[in-house]
Amino acid sequence: MPVAEQVKTQTEGTTARPEYLPIADYGVIGDARSVALVSRNGSIDWWCLPHFDGDAVFGRLLDANIGGYFSIEPLDDYETSRSYVHDTNILTTEFRTATGSVKLTDFMPALTELQKETFPIPDREIVRRISGVSGQMRLHVRIKVRPDYGRRTPRIRKQNDRTYMISWGAYALLLVTSQPFTIEPQGILATTIDISRGDHADFAIAYSREAPAELPTLGTLDLVQELTRRFWESWSRICRYRGPYRDAVMRSALALKMLTFAPSGAIVAAATTSLPEVIGGVRNWDYRYCWLRDSAFTVRALLDLGFTREAHAFSQWLLYATRLTHPEVNILYTVYGQANAKESTLDGLEGYRGSRPVRIGNAAINQFQLDVYGEVIDALTLYHRSGGDFDRDARNLIKGLINVILNRWKEPDDGIWEVRSGRAQHVHSKIMAFVGMQRGLELIKDNGLKLDASKLQGTSDAIRDWLLTYGFDKQLGAFTRTPNGDLDAAVLVAPLVGFLDSSDPRISGTVDAIQRHLAKNELVYRYLGKDGLPGQEGAFVICSFWLVEALAHIGRIDEAHEIFQAMLDHRNDLGLLSEEIHPKTGELLGNFPQAFSHIGLINAALTLANADTVQAPF
Repeated sequence: MPVAEQVKTQTEGTTARPEYLPIADYGVIGDARSVALVSRNGSIDWWCLPHFDGDAVFGRLLDANIGGYFSIEPLDDYETSRSYVHDTNILTTEFRTATGSVKLTDFMPALTELQKETFPIPDREIVRRISGVSGQMRLHVRIKVRPDYGRRTPRIRKQNDRTYMISWGAYALLLVTSQPFTIEPQGILATTIDISRGDHADFAIAYSREAPAELPTLGTLDLVQELTRRFWESWSRICRYRGPYRDAVMRSALALKMLTFAPSGAIVAAATTSLPEVIGGVRNWDYRYCWLRDSAFTVRALLDLGFTREAHAFSQWLLYATRLTHPEVNILYTVYGQANAKESTLDGLEGYRGSRPVRIGNAAINQFQLDVYGEVIDALTLYHRSGGDFDRDARNLIKGLINVILNRWKEPDDGIWEVRSGRAQHVHSKIMAFVGMQRGLELIKDNGLKLDASKLQGTSDAIRDWLLTYGFDKQLGAFTRTPNGDLDAAVLVAPLVGFLDSSDPRISGTVDAIQRHLAKNELVYRYLGKDGLPGQEGAFVICSFWLVEALAHIGRIDEAHEIFQAMLDHRNDLGLLSEEIHPKTGELLGNFPQAFSHIGLINAALTLANADTVQAPF
């Protein structure tokens, strides 16, 4: 199907821009250090180097005119279907025209450390392989590298008919290809190839600090692909989950693994920056960093699936990152645990479908979010329960986090949703402060954490009293966003984290109120009140999964399953989710793929499996 027809079909009700594909039309490949977004039409439109938050050398996703890309597309009208090779992150796309069909296989080499020692590969590499399936097809291949988010045109040097160096400043990409290219005047590599049944064409584009010693070679791609398949399948076999919706859970786990920075254990919130929460609006944020607010949910998901190594690595990263700013913590850090994510705008980019500004960095780094302290303490408690040890420095760090809650829980904060309307007394933040006190008491008992237990218990009781007095609106019959404020889907976590028993009518009342006022069927808004920004956003995906868990906790299991299944239907054809969903059109919105959404899916599936087991007759 031509690009323009696909956009028209999948973005009904929004402002269609034929040069931009729907977010749902993208798949993702990665190597746990960087990721690339591959469109349904065979174009890589996003790739940052050398890591997640680096320079986008392929950035057509954010500017169709000046952004770079690597496209492989039939010249005639075509249809596509695509899938991941089972339990891997190897992506295959089949093109079908009136004259034949071909398969495109995309992946980043993923090898074990031992394999890397004996079989060197470049630091970053994308492999693209075309094979003829039936008949004959003509394809056009174009490579437009535009570093510095499209602001630079690199120099291209032809080394021979099969090797091209693409360089800018001290950086370079090396293209090794089975097909000769033409270098067009505007700095684009282009070629047209004919593929018949049984024919093959291979491309490897690599970035490396040691390029002369680690050049990609086409003759070894069969072995590299096989080793990559084995790597992902071996990792997937670690997953011990055998409950309902396993395929969806496994795909979400594989997405999380791609968003993990292997050298440090950090997990970025998403692969992209500035994909909008509303098309044409200004709610466009850079999510290529690690948010501490996700920590407890992340550790829980990883541990319950059996990925103990990843959960412990992430917990160790938490300890390292928070140590650098101890006793205060930032809400987000780089993959190396640094706190340098200053926000700026790229005014030369038009943004996805005209959604400006395009941002790099995130100003939320300067906010005070009380809930983060509770989240981190909760995550480290889960780590400790699973066998993780704390040395003296780690115990001192946890004590510092607890002391911040002890000293600052009465203060207003910026809240979980990072609103830009000023600080307030956020109810969800107090709930997580309560959780921090409860987990602190557990660590005093089980880990010998030297703190005054009576002081923690007293503060825990005071926070609970505040929440029941000021956080619960008797007229609404629900916990609210702020005292006498509007509703907030974040308070759905109350039964999930152990604040009040699930049988308490205030919990069920809150669930009912959120369904009445914030939900459109299975889709749930975070809130509907003012937040200091113009316009409105879409429904927030993880809020729907929190609703699933809350319903399961209060015994409404069938309803929880119905909503969960409806949310699965919102995933794209590859099983991936963005941050938000348009409530009317079902269009995926916001950064993609979103770790928080997939964490929510995993935890909701685990909760449903547990609820089904509890309800099952003997």
